[in-house]
Amino acid sequence: MRILIALAAALMVTGTTAAQAAAPAVAAAPNINVANVQAHLAQFQSIANSNGGNRAHGRPGFKASIDWVKGKLDAAGFTTRVQSFTYGGATGYNVIADYPGGDANNVVMLGAHLDSVTRGPGINDNGSGSASILEVALQMKATGFKPTKHVRFGWWGAEELGLIGSKAYVRSLPAADKTKIKSYLNFDMTGSPNPGYFVYNGREQGIPPGSVALQQRLEAAFTSFGIKSDLTNVDGRSDHAAFAAAGIPTSGTYAGGDEPKSAAQAAKWGGTAGQFDRCYHQSCDTTANINATVLDKHADVIASTVWGLAA
Repeated sequence: MRILIALAAALMVTGTTAAQAAAPAVAAAPNINVANVQAHLAQFQSIANSNGGNRAHGRPGFKASIDWVKGKLDAAGFTTRVQSFTYGGATGYNVIADYPGGDANNVVMLGAHLDSVTRGPGINDNGSGSASILEVALQMKATGFKPTKHVRFGWWGAEELGLIGSKAYVRSLPAADKTKIKSYLNFDMTGSPNPGYFVYNGREQGIPPGSVALQQRLEAAFTSFGIKSDLTNVDGRSDHAAFAAAGIPTSGTYAGGDEPKSAAQAAKWGGTAGQFDRCYHQSCDTTANINATVLDKHADVIASTVWGLAA
């Protein structure tokens, strides 16, 4: 009894409840091995090489990419499904993957578009985001992560044609299922060769309440890796838009596209002033168009943020 009283007194002093004291410590997010992410990118490049040089909607390279991602997730024990839709006279696909466990009424979701444009293999845009969240998913399983919230991943089709796949997914959800998704994080171009470190602005017009908290988590994760990030207004140009329109808090990270990179940004992040990605939507968007350092840091930020959110 004296021991119990002493424990209770100690907990009162520290402001910790008995339930908190008994709760297991949350495991830290693993360091994501960039070589694994690059191996996924090499597979996307190989798929494009074997299928006319691209992985675009309605082309065989896209379906091969879908099948390969689904196969990796199935082998890791995820519950997966392929959602089909029609656009422009062609069938498109999304892969949805659910990690086992967690509160099904409290879902953390991550997504990235898997399609390229017809001009090239789309390794930075957006093999990089797709490969990064794939490796984060595989590491969740490999490390035995046990989230309290449910974690879901989505790889979207036909983003390049107007965010078609993500819109089809959100539109297909019953209202009750939309309310279960408490946050959506989007990763579109995370390996740009002349790199940047951007976080989606949670105060951008039309972005739902709760998004600022997600933005701040991502900013804090970059800070923990010694990186000062900048905010960017995405203006509904990526797959978070459908989730935001449904009232779901959103954010994400971005390494830069065809926008000009300022001298100040080059001084802060390295590289040179000019375009972040000179191969944006071009045939030269290959595995040679990836900066391994920025790819690595974005992947680590994704893992750190998801571990924190879901646990």
